[in-house]
Amino acid sequence: MTDGNERFLGTYFDRDSVIRMARVIAILSWVVAGIYLFDVVLSVGVFFLSYVRGFVIGLGFTDILQNALFIIERPLHGMLYFAAMQAVSKGLLIFLDVEDNTRRAARRDQ
Repeated sequence: MTDGNERFLGTYFDRDSVIRMARVIAILSWVVAGIYLFDVVLSVGVFFLSYVRGFVIGLGFTDILQNALFIIERPLHGMLYFAAMQAVSKGLLIFLDVEDNTRRAARRDQ
């Protein structure tokens, strides 16, 4: 990190706000993961209870398989959202490090 005397005033962003944004995105990604985990547990529970209570007895094998596919599909979306949000969060921090390293290298060459 740089101290106040070395700070270059020509930047287009505020370093602290970018770090805060990266933290918020990382926290929200875990919230999204928790919501989708709860969703899959609830969906499996409802499907199991429907089967036990006899609501899906008259359905064919492909109908049950399609319901299972619907249960599996939503958590896959959640995993993609989680991975994308984590990548954005870490990418912001990587870009800050690259920017800081580039400025340090430019100062050394002068």
